[in-house]
Amino acid sequence: MSRVLVPVEVLAGKTVAPGLMSLLGTMDVTVLGYHVLPEQTPPDQARHQYEERATAALEDLSEEFRTAGGAADHRLVFTHDREQTVTRVADEIDANAFAISGMTGDVDDLLVSLSGDVNIDRIIEFVIDLVGDRDIDVTLLLAGEAAEASGHGLAAAASRLREAGIDTGTSTAAGSPFDSLMDAVPGHDAIVIGESAPSLRSLVFGDDAERVAAASVGPVLVVRRDDEPESTEP
Repeated sequence: MSRVLVPVEVLAGKTVAPGLMSLLGTMDVTVLGYHVLPEQTPPDQARHQYEERATAALEDLSEEFRTAGGAADHRLVFTHDREQTVTRVADEIDANAFAISGMTGDVDDLLVSLSGDVNIDRIIEFVIDLVGDRDIDVTLLLAGEAAEASGHGLAAAASRLREAGIDTGTSTAAGSPFDSLMDAVPGHDAIVIGESAPSLRSLVFGDDAERVAAASVGPVLVVRRDDEPESTEP
């Protein structure tokens, strides 16, 4: 079963939408409670002050995820660098993906971006695991100058999802991958995107996250790239 890391700014009162919990009901989940500290504040000092309250909140969130159907555990981190912490913990637990929380109800329509330098096979495998036998429609989006020329790969990805019993449509766009993604957001409840897709770094950690929120998108699930070296065996 795939594992998803769900970062939550727990001491700021942030939580996870019930729709995301339900969507991840087919996944193993690790809830990462984090608190970003001022540079001069030692993590041990913050832990001593806030650990009990933060842990209680994380235990409640983990139980809600388990109620939604999947296995769930949690970690608590006091950090000076959110991005570094998310990456480190994702590596430690061998997460297949991590979630950018967003407000959503039930997820009926899932938008899956295959644009950019991403591992399409890895994304499709994750989507099959995520959707399972639930009635969730999937739209595969391929954008960029080479989108039309890459139609065979798009069709093959759609065929794999349909063979898994998932109702799947496809869409191509000649514009920039990020702008095309934003244009396609209306009518979809959540997004799946590859880690190395264009603009992903700013999508997750920078100002583009506000652009996503402004487009009224729900949760974004970021499928991590596979850094395992290719086999050199003959």
